[in-house]
Amino acid sequence: MSVLKGSKVYGILTGTCPVCQEESMYSDKNPYHLKNTLKMEERCSHCHTKYKIEPSFFYGAMYVSYPVGLSFATAAFVLSYLVFGLSLITTYGIIVLVMMLALPIILRISRNIWINFFMSYDKKKDASKVDTAFDS
Repeated sequence: MSVLKGSKVYGILTGTCPVCQEESMYSDKNPYHLKNTLKMEERCSHCHTKYKIEPSFFYGAMYVSYPVGLSFATAAFVLSYLVFGLSLITTYGIIVLVMMLALPIILRISRNIWINFFMSYDKKKDASKVDTAFDS
């Protein structure tokens, strides 16, 4: 995954700060701790980027969550109905189950996509890219 560091894809998949990509934006890295699924840090402790740009900033992530959820449902449909040849009612049950189990992940991915629309990676703020040419 470190090959992707510096790209928006890396920030979206890892949930790290969109500017320095050094630390998680979330208080609890496990999205299945349901009380803390959406609890975020106020700022990045590394580059001090403020995550909530304005009040209610992440309401826009609701619009992103629809196509993200739709992609999970489509994948469940394709696998269960078209690949494994299960009945439609069984396929429907699998889609419902997948959507329920994937909800915390969908919520986080949607927030990650939304914040990455507005912020970009900055090499200068990434500690792992420190230039050591003058350290002698």
